[in-house]
Amino acid sequence: MKFYLNKNVFDAALDRIRWLFDEFPNIIVGVSGGKDSTVLYHLCLQVAREKDRLPLSVLFIDQEAEWQGTVDIIREWMYNPDVTPKWYQMPIRLFNATSTVEHWLHCWDPEQKDLWVHEQDPVSVKENVYGTDRFGELFGAILKKEYPDTPSAYISGVRAEEAPKRYMAVTQYLTYKDVTWGSIQNKSKHHYTFYPIYDWSYTDVWKAIHDNKWKYNRIYDLQYQYGLPIAEMRISNIHHETAVKSLFHLQEMEPDTYNKVTRRLVGIDMAGKMGTDDYFINDCPDMFKDWVEYRDYLLDNLIDEQWKQRFRDKFKRMDEIWADVMGKTLYKTQINSILTNDWEFCKLNNFENRPANACIRQNKQGKGILK
Repeated sequence: MKFYLNKNVFDAALDRIRWLFDEFPNIIVGVSGGKDSTVLYHLCLQVAREKDRLPLSVLFIDQEAEWQGTVDIIREWMYNPDVTPKWYQMPIRLFNATSTVEHWLHCWDPEQKDLWVHEQDPVSVKENVYGTDRFGELFGAILKKEYPDTPSAYISGVRAEEAPKRYMAVTQYLTYKDVTWGSIQNKSKHHYTFYPIYDWSYTDVWKAIHDNKWKYNRIYDLQYQYGLPIAEMRISNIHHETAVKSLFHLQEMEPDTYNKVTRRLVGIDMAGKMGTDDYFINDCPDMFKDWVEYRDYLLDNLIDEQWKQRFRDKFKRMDEIWADVMGKTLYKTQINSILTNDWEFCKLNNFENRPANACIRQNKQGKGILK
């Protein structure tokens, strides 16, 4: 159930950010270079000026295989004199969804310096001292390492509209005092993440950008001209399991970046040249009797031995829940997971957590059909 306020989302977000500045002595704004973080960056700067809390700490974890348009807008933000730059260009591992033989991009590997997709910036942090090399774990680890004794609010541009799972995640649980639009990073250290624009639509985002004449990532204009649907206009690193589609038009939008990434990682050029129609399967090939036989053939021949059993176990459990009602949709999801070498099950977990699919599982569990 939604409850509507007697104010627009722009003013509501400003009020939330003002409250965070009043509550926490340390504020860090996380950005990605995308449209949502563009809004967040400018709103937080406005409040920091109001509260006499400049310079504003702005954090970006650079995944090396980034759009040049993203690097350009991040550099502009980080060199703003009202900003304390926290631009992390340090060794981390990122999953490579385009190859079954080279599973990782070891970002900023000093031994591969001549192949880096873009150069390290003079103001960036280049040494990883945070105890993890995984992207998702770094945000909490950075807060813990750099602010061990300081209550801190990490502000993120996550919006609930982007996925039902996100809507549930940012509205159901108390995070801090009476606030639900956040998550707990480390309660004992008073480290929290907050999402003050969680209730914005994408039209709200673009209206704010254009009304205020804020400069934004030029890749969006290229994606719009290319005719991409709104849902596929993504600004993120360009080879993980949920971003492979960006490779299909990267070579036209940023040919230099495409050439650099293909030299950097195995599988990129193959994925980029295949395109949507050939990379992702819409019809079961004629040589297989059904989707299950095709799925199992791909599993036997494309997935490393170390991960095959994990996939089999996952598929068996999913089949028990959804095969009788989802059929082709389920099997295509599993096949696309194989084709992107998604051994961490990002795609499969997203499928399971869709509200309609979660209801099917809960209904069967309630009836005793599932153990």
